[in-house]
Parts: sequence; structure tokens; C-alpha cells
Amino acid sequence: MTVKDAIRGRCSVRSYLDKPVEEEKLTLILEAARLAPSAKNEQNWKFIVVRDKKTRERLAEAAANQEFIAEAPVVIVAVSTEPSHIMRCGVPAYAVDVAIAVDHMTLQAVELGLGTCWIGAFYQSKIKEILEIPDRCKVVALLPLGYPACSCVEKYRNSLKESVTYEKFS
Repeated sequence: MTVKDAIRGRCSVRSYLDKPVEEEKLTLILEAARLAPSAKNEQNWKFIVVRDKKTRERLAEAAANQEFIAEAPVVIVAVSTEPSHIMRCGVPAYAVDVAIAVDHMTLQAVELGLGTCWIGAFYQSKIKEILEIPDRCKVVALLPLGYPACSCVEKYRNSLKESVTYEKFS
């Protein structure tokens, strides 16, 4: 599989088979996150792997009752351990750094025949309470992970002409 194939094959999976994710595959996915670049190479992140069914159910509830989250055999919770660092451009480094790492995981999952869904709709305080995450940290995303129960439907994407300009904004 090429990177292009993985990018084209990635979709938001909201239905998972009742089949565990092999430890070797999970390790490869976590390794993809570990290898992601970060501002000043600070790697201010933690990835919490949640397999326990009851905890996954609590996470789903804390994510506005998105029940499919609990259906996935694994949920990876991506956490910034230093959310106060602002890059020179004015953008919080954690938002970029953790997003890159999560995207690495989503693409690695595709290559391994697994599906994910990037979850940003959740209650920060509830997730922190469930997983005993310190107040100074920021939960960036939940990533359900497992074998898709259905195939992906290709979604419409704007053309390059609609999305890209050269030399200046227009």
C-alpha cells in the first residue's frame, strides 16, 4: 500500500466488528504516533490505550453518547502534556503536534486493515475524570480503533482549484 492509497482509503468508521486488535498492530499504530514530528521535537503528548469495555462505555457517554466509540475494541485518547506552548506564529503547538501524531495513527491503521474515527466532540472535564488526566493537560482527540463492520463510502472533496491558490490568498 502506498501513502496515497492509505490517504484515499481512510474514512471515519462508526461501526466495528467484535474482533480484538492484535497487539502487534496496535504497537505499529502507536509507533507511528511516536515518530511524528512536533514543535522543537518536544513530544509533549501521551496516548492512553483503553481496552476495558466499561471504560470505553464511559468515554462514549462523555463524547455526547456516541455509542460506536464503545463498540470499538480499542480507544486511543490523545493528550497534550504541555498545552500552554504557543508557537511564534500564534498557534498553540499542542493542537498541531497531537493532530500530526493522530493522523499518523489513522494512516497506519488503514495500512493494517483497521478503521478509526477522529473524535473531537467530547466533554474535556469528563474524559479527564474518567482517565485521571491531570488538569494541566488537554485531551485533544479520542480515536476509536478496530476492524470496520462496513466499507467506506467515498466523500466529496473540493477540487484543488477550489482549495489551493498560488503566491497569495485569493
